[in-house]
Amino acid sequence: MRITVRVTPRARKPGVERRPDGTFHVAVTAAPHGGEANDAVAAALADHFGVARGRVRIVRGLRSRHKVVDVEAGRGA
Repeated sequence: MRITVRVTPRARKPGVERRPDGTFHVAVTAAPHGGEANDAVAAALADHFGVARGRVRIVRGLRSRHKVVDVEAGRGA
């Protein structure tokens, strides 16, 4: 599935929230330097959807707070 994500790096409290419009808000404590926040976003989404980290891929917005992310279904799903 392809989802739209709004990211808040350096957040005090990490988490994933689905908005009423179908987009997701992901707060991570990592800084947006060296790809740390992107890695944290992918890990948070993988945990939220119950899939392996390798099944989450940021396809657009690597250097932006607005991202488009592909989440592949896990085995047996």
